Amino acid sequence: MRELFLGEYIKQSRIDLGITQEQLCEGICDPITVSRMENGKQMPSYNRIRAFLQRLGLPDDRYYALLSKNEMEIKTLQDEILADVIRFERAAPENRAGIREAGLQKIKKLEALAEPDDRIIRQYIISEQVTLGKPDGPYSPEERLELLMGALRITVPKIDLDEINLGLYSTDETTLLNKIAATYELMGQRKKAIDIYSQLLKYVQKHYRELSKYAGHFAIVAHNYTRELFMAGRYDDALEVAELGRKVCAEYAHYQFLPGLIDLMGSCYFYKGDLEKCKEYYRYAYCIYKVIGNDRDRIFLEEAAKDRLNMEFPF
Repeated sequence: MRELFLGEYIKQSRIDLGITQEQLCEGICDPITVSRMENGKQMPSYNRIRAFLQRLGLPDDRYYALLSKNEMEIKTLQDEILADVIRFERAAPENRAGIREAGLQKIKKLEALAEPDDRIIRQYIISEQVTLGKPDGPYSPEERLELLMGALRITVPKIDLDEINLGLYSTDETTLLNKIAATYELMGQRKKAIDIYSQLLKYVQKHYRELSKYAGHFAIVAHNYTRELFMAGRYDDALEVAELGRKVCAEYAHYQFLPGLIDLMGSCYFYKGDLEKCKEYYRYAYCIYKVIGNDRDRIFLEEAAKDRLNMEFPF
């Protein structure tokens, strides 16, 4: 098999998909940067290369890059911020303030390290700030929506939420779309949230040719889409989407959203009147919550089982 340079690999993949240089780099950099990269005359930054690969639906872990000290510090901070965000989302409300403060301090360090014209880092910072909130508490849904849409437009200036399928997105951009849908949910606009989740799930299914590398993105969209369908009383649709998500989680060993999907499936079966299926799926979800230490959702499930089935775990 002939070896390919990274620029040549990106060029061939771009041509195979019928994507222009302008489409690939829109909102990220000038087309001349892509041209120089494809011709082996320039190597863009680590973040830009990852975004190009993700927009092409390619795995971003098959190339090697020598990072500068600054890039390494940025990557380390991003990993630490992501860990804080996950801890924050899993924590009980009374335990979130300390995690929020630590995360926001790291975001300040990241702002100081990043170049002023680095659009990808600017977008990342806003996205994680919205999740963590302000120093004194969360943003309002209206503030969240304004910030998230502004962040998305940094790299996708022509975004149309009614035609998501027309765009090319990195994983940071699909994450923003997911958060935007969740914000519409908070605002009580369930129909809009469901529409975005539906489009986003189809995009992930179609675009990412090696789903194993993007299983986490599929799982979170499937989970949130299932939740919205459940809240809308569309139990059969919710079960169908949840089963897709469950299979991806199991096949690619991505377990973060697996118990939530199974939990929702149990709730769907309850409202469909199948109490035995409800108990079965609640048991599965409870065990996984307990094993991975997700106490917040485990407690919610215990309360749901007590309220709906008049039962306490273990059962």
